Amino acid sequence: MSSLLRLATAGSVDDGKSTLVGRLLYDTKSVLADQLDAVQRASVDKGLSTPDLSLLVDGLRSEREQGITIDVAYRYFATPQRSFVLADTPGHVQYTRNTVTGASTAQLAVLLVDARKGVVEQTRRHAAVLALLGVPRLVLAVNKIDLIDHDEAAFSVIAKEFTGHATSLGYTDDTVLTIPVSALHGDNVATRSEHTPWYQGPTLLEHLETVPVAPNPHEAAFRFPVQYVIRPRTPEHPDYRGYAGQIAAGTVRPGDEVVVLPAGLRSTVERIDTADGPLDEAGAGTSVTVLLTDDIDIARGDLIAAASAAPTVTDEFTATLCWLSPKPLTPGARVLVKHGTRTVQALVQELGSRFDEQTLSTVAAPDTLGLNEIGSVTLRSSEPLPVDDYSDSPRTGAFLVIDPADGDTLAAGLVGERFGVLQRA
Repeated sequence: MSSLLRLATAGSVDDGKSTLVGRLLYDTKSVLADQLDAVQRASVDKGLSTPDLSLLVDGLRSEREQGITIDVAYRYFATPQRSFVLADTPGHVQYTRNTVTGASTAQLAVLLVDARKGVVEQTRRHAAVLALLGVPRLVLAVNKIDLIDHDEAAFSVIAKEFTGHATSLGYTDDTVLTIPVSALHGDNVATRSEHTPWYQGPTLLEHLETVPVAPNPHEAAFRFPVQYVIRPRTPEHPDYRGYAGQIAAGTVRPGDEVVVLPAGLRSTVERIDTADGPLDEAGAGTSVTVLLTDDIDIARGDLIAAASAAPTVTDEFTATLCWLSPKPLTPGARVLVKHGTRTVQALVQELGSRFDEQTLSTVAAPDTLGLNEIGSVTLRSSEPLPVDDYSDSPRTGAFLVIDPADGDTLAAGLVGERFGVLQRA
């Protein structure tokens, strides 16, 4: 079992996400005494009899004044069983882009619904985005169960509807769990509630502590985007030539055969250096300097990959975009594509389809792709790019689309056609 679980939260406005996250932090004793004191004072000022745990999350004054959370916030907490990195995403429909950001590395997502409202449009939208991103497991937290008198029948209706929707997205009974909770009172969050004797499943925290996680990125094929070329040219190291960056996927060892892309040059790893000395092995997420046995032409933006499992090098590929800009995308648009450490010019050749996350259907050849819409496009880049299908390697199968005029991010992109993933059932 992994010692770290990356998870994301999502839900509609006022479903209680901030309170739930605050409850997790509080119940796992991940809150400093002075933070808790400040929350208790603020709660008293608001006339509340119990601490408003949402204030542990909504730390910005503007967020408190508006009563909403508008940015992705990363929270860290731990139990004796596991450590957690939680991406708390906003609920407003206009911030679906933030859900994409927060869920892009998640191994599990917790979706909240208000027990009084059940599954709503935004619930379906978030579930579809999570499926597109390949998040392998979902938890539906039916919050505010106390406000419907812990009604088992109402809970069952919500659970059945959501499970049906998740199944249509490609999830199975083994990868979806529905839990009745009250984030305000702590029911079934970290401790089992005496008010829901009819619920026999785990608490939310028990599930997070024991759920199997996605495959280890160390087991994937080696991928290393080159960020810097290091040539100190000192008397001690007159011939030193290293390639610095962070390993995106897989594991590398001295003696491994690699290929440098897009040029296709082959070599062997001679040494792996770090600030603390050389390593016999380095895995995904580690920042290292790789030295090769051959003095070949390598620059920032190149990708060093396992020679036995190299990615495809191409200047034309299909991708799924989540459009993040108020300015709609049209065929023929000229953009920049940032893939790994390389940024190249690209042309949007065509819009293949637009996805309707409510009906799980696609609209063929749309005229435009608007803010928060998800669509399939064909891109042609000015230079060949070494790309993986997002399903095979998320780090090297993802990219950003950038406006060449002002540098704004226009879209988050996933290499490959993802809509088929949502229409398997």
